Amino acid sequence: MTTVDHPARDGTGGPARRPVRVPFPVVDEVARHCLQEAEPETVHIEIHLPGPLDRDRLTAAFTEALRRHPRVLMREAPGRWYRRRYEWELTPEPDTAVVSFTPPGRDSLRAARARCLEAAPPLSASPPVRLEVVEGAGPVAGGGAGPDTPTGTSADPATGAGSGNGNGTVLFLTINHTALDGPACLRVLATAAELYGGRDNTPTAPPVRSPDAVEPGDTSTPSVWAPPARVASGAPESTPGNGLIVTELAVPRRPQGSPYTVNDQLMAATALTVAHWNREHGQRPRPLRITMPVDDRPRGADMPIGNGTRLVEVTFSPAEVDASRMGELLRRTATRTRALKAADRPQLGHGAALLTAPVVPVAWRAAVTRGLRRAAGPWTSTCLLSNIGRIPYALDFGEEAGRARAVWFSAPARTPRGLTVTTASTAGRLHVSLRWSRSLLGHGDGAHLRDLFEHYLHATEETGASDR
Repeated sequence: MTTVDHPARDGTGGPARRPVRVPFPVVDEVARHCLQEAEPETVHIEIHLPGPLDRDRLTAAFTEALRRHPRVLMREAPGRWYRRRYEWELTPEPDTAVVSFTPPGRDSLRAARARCLEAAPPLSASPPVRLEVVEGAGPVAGGGAGPDTPTGTSADPATGAGSGNGNGTVLFLTINHTALDGPACLRVLATAAELYGGRDNTPTAPPVRSPDAVEPGDTSTPSVWAPPARVASGAPESTPGNGLIVTELAVPRRPQGSPYTVNDQLMAATALTVAHWNREHGQRPRPLRITMPVDDRPRGADMPIGNGTRLVEVTFSPAEVDASRMGELLRRTATRTRALKAADRPQLGHGAALLTAPVVPVAWRAAVTRGLRRAAGPWTSTCLLSNIGRIPYALDFGEEAGRARAVWFSAPARTPRGLTVTTASTAGRLHVSLRWSRSLLGHGDGAHLRDLFEHYLHATEETGASDR
């Protein structure tokens, strides 16, 4: 997606121009075809600030930030059944109130987090984004372990953890993933922070893997034709939708000059976590296939807004997922992720581009896409790991509100995949979200998976000399 100029405003009182229309890109169209009320496709962003925010100033700053990134101000254009494309209609202003405020209360954070998962902003109203501000939130222990919870513990909608009773503020951004992704909306929030606080929020340069750290390796991978492992069912809940646990961990250490990155450590820890979970639940070993979004967009004010990531899949054979050979696993992971990031590939692959070609009515393509998605269920990847990386913006809202000290993201966890791990680092700490489909797992299962992930992430730091 690319940034599109705003439709001109008519200041003469004459008839307004017809809003500019933009065809749905491939990612948006496929997501639109497969919408499900039971498991809304929302992205949740949660930002913790140490101080209070002024309501009017924040509303004005966020609204102006939307205007400065006009590709956010859009709604789905109406059309006849035989149209060949869905189209976005760009609007000069929001159609509805985007910012809301929740006063402090015992369950205010828990309830706000739950709302991020339960309902997606409608595509019929511009913009498909909602910002909820929870006021009076307490300090985040250890710099962001979860609202009012000890470091490394959960803050989940089902637990009651995370009440607001301090001077801080928590921003909850809920995004309809059919239209936008997390990094794009984080860019909008960075613009709002700069407008509100008057301080520079220019993105920092991304970390670069040094050339001397790259080691040649075998880029071969296990066959992709065999159905991958599924996350074994735990104790599913009767309530539909997604569950969520957020936690704060230390960013894993790695030796200087290592051929692998923190992202590779996160990938290895995810694979080991799922393999361990499946062994505990008696599932026969199968290859693991983990989806990984890759985002090559710049992070400046001209960042293209929309769904801008491409999806790649990292595959491991059962024999490769072995914690006793951690160094080998990390090097193999680094070789594969580096090759996948360098490959020139459409966002969802060549098949999706062909499937969304506007040669027949979009309603017909929708029916075919849904049928193919059901048929391809057994070949869907095991789970998704989305590593946002180091947050490139200060998210500095000025002297009173301060800088963000914790930022969590979570990606949708719809079945048949049913589990996503989303990570980001702020202020030298790693903020991890585990999100799952309640038709697959329960809250206790999520807590156990969190503990396994923490264990194996720590284990990636302990690659002994004999394993190098």
